[in-house]
Amino acid sequence: MESISRISSMLDTARELTLEAAQSASTVRSSSTRLISRDLSTSQIKKLLDSRSDREILEGLRKVISMMYRSKPCLPFFSSIVKNVASPNIEIKKLVYIYLLHYAESEPDLALLSINTIQKSLTNQNPQVRALALRVMSGIRVPVISQIVSLAIKRGCGDMSPYVRKAAALAIPKCYRLDPNTLPQLREYLSTLLGDKQYFVVGSAATAFLEVCPERIDLIHRHYRALVRKLVDMDEWGQLATLKVMTYYARKCFPRRTKRQKRGKDRGFYEGEDSNEEDKNTGQEVQVLDPDLNLFLKACKSMLQSRNSAVVVAVARCFLYLGTPEYIDSAVGPLVALLRSPLDVRQIAMYNIVAVCLIRPEPFVRFVSHFLVHATDPADVSRLKFEIMTLLFPHCEPHMKEMILSELAHFTRSSNMELVQESVRAIGRCAQNDNVASARCLRLLLQQISSQDGHVVAESLTVIRHLIQQDPQAHIKTVIRLAKNLDTTTDPQARASIIWLVGEFSGVEDQDNIAPDVLRILAKGFADESEAAKLQIVLLAAKIYLHYLNRTSPPSDQEPHHSRPGSPLLQPFNPFAPPNDEGGFEASASSFGNSNSPSQQNRPPDSDPSPSSSSHPIPMLYKYILLLTRYDTSYDLRDRA
Repeated sequence: MESISRISSMLDTARELTLEAAQSASTVRSSSTRLISRDLSTSQIKKLLDSRSDREILEGLRKVISMMYRSKPCLPFFSSIVKNVASPNIEIKKLVYIYLLHYAESEPDLALLSINTIQKSLTNQNPQVRALALRVMSGIRVPVISQIVSLAIKRGCGDMSPYVRKAAALAIPKCYRLDPNTLPQLREYLSTLLGDKQYFVVGSAATAFLEVCPERIDLIHRHYRALVRKLVDMDEWGQLATLKVMTYYARKCFPRRTKRQKRGKDRGFYEGEDSNEEDKNTGQEVQVLDPDLNLFLKACKSMLQSRNSAVVVAVARCFLYLGTPEYIDSAVGPLVALLRSPLDVRQIAMYNIVAVCLIRPEPFVRFVSHFLVHATDPADVSRLKFEIMTLLFPHCEPHMKEMILSELAHFTRSSNMELVQESVRAIGRCAQNDNVASARCLRLLLQQISSQDGHVVAESLTVIRHLIQQDPQAHIKTVIRLAKNLDTTTDPQARASIIWLVGEFSGVEDQDNIAPDVLRILAKGFADESEAAKLQIVLLAAKIYLHYLNRTSPPSDQEPHHSRPGSPLLQPFNPFAPPNDEGGFEASASSFGNSNSPSQQNRPPDSDPSPSSSSHPIPMLYKYILLLTRYDTSYDLRDRA
């Protein structure tokens, strides 16, 4: 009975202790939630940091870190936090290291006090602590400790743990930025890490190599094949760095070589060495890859299926710079697949597609429907799609060409003026790249002449001018049609372009020569024209007058019977000379038209009745235009006239 009573008393005591422990735990939990829910004062936080309890120190550090990321002043806690760097608790170490990395540059003297403790952590049994200590020591931006950081990196390069070696590789660029004089030592560490057996260490070493000494490709020589083998297993960022390093190395060390491949044809029985030499000289040139380069390209091929779009783009650029057409063709599908990615990735992918299309556009022809512009596409993406379609246009089938032109013609009627201008330029590029479709493109461009937007008209006329210059004789009727639009065109640059085109055709035959008539109409409203149009009108008058002189001047080996030393044709005209006594330009023009003038009365009856050249409308128009420019307000126009 005594034993039963003793057991029951023990159970009662245990129940009471359990209730007391639960009550105290709830009290602590409620106090901690109150601490978290409200901001503590500086003295309260310092009290937590100076506590002997790891739980309270951890709570104080969390409060400081949260204040730090809310841009609140945390420097008053520096001394209280730094003394906790020697704590064996790894959670406390992490938070102290985060604080040190953020404020060590502001308090370098106090940060130096913790260096010895961090150095001791480099010999800790836990590899995570060693890697964290190396990372923190290299992140403290105090130039005095650069040699200490270099020695820590040297120790990390020989560490048994790959995580510590990776931290050493990432610390090399930080040490170089801290003190560039440590470069010779850092090169030795890099050479060691590039030959590491662990792929994630090599990826970090390649990143450090790009930042510290990218021109020292001699460090890559002995590690080339090992890097190629580890490339597939690296993480995405290590793959990007290694791809960049290896592409630079390959372009430097593997020159592009070609050989002539014999054409496959049947030989006759008597064809011998002479035909072999002819085949060597006339065969097709084929690119020859170095075996090591081919090894690298084959290793890259599997990374086209990577989930990281940057890796896919980097592999495509490797194939573009180093590979044969077969390798480039294998990258076409993954590049097109990136068009279903977010907007920023899509834009980068299209920039690279344009770069590939400039060299090899044929593989993209079957994907031309992927480059049609959507209503939600921004202006940059639409511009790139237009560029890609114009590059693919000459290689497409006729029905696909019609689809591209229909797409571009649709956007010429868009409400977005920037998109309209880009589509007009794209139509012009299509016409320049394909002579067969140039007539259709020209009709589409001529439809834009009647647009209400002067910028669209000017852009269309600029493209039309380039097309006409390629084959002038086939576009005489086009120039006549453009000249008819001068009555409705109001944009200064558009009018100047039309006048310039008319001037280029001022030397054609008389039945198709509209230049003098256009000049006569333009002379009426010369004063109301813009300066750009006035300059072109003066140039048009000069061209017409020059062609007139070439047609009417006699051959140089014959003396004309109607030209006299005092003839107006042989006397240069000066529009800035003072008018003569007979009334200037009007009187001279009327005297040439009067049949009772003294020169007509004194003419012999058997002489040539051809009138003087001054009475012809073309010289009169030319003189009139020059007189108009004499009184123009533009200095440049007067000087050019």
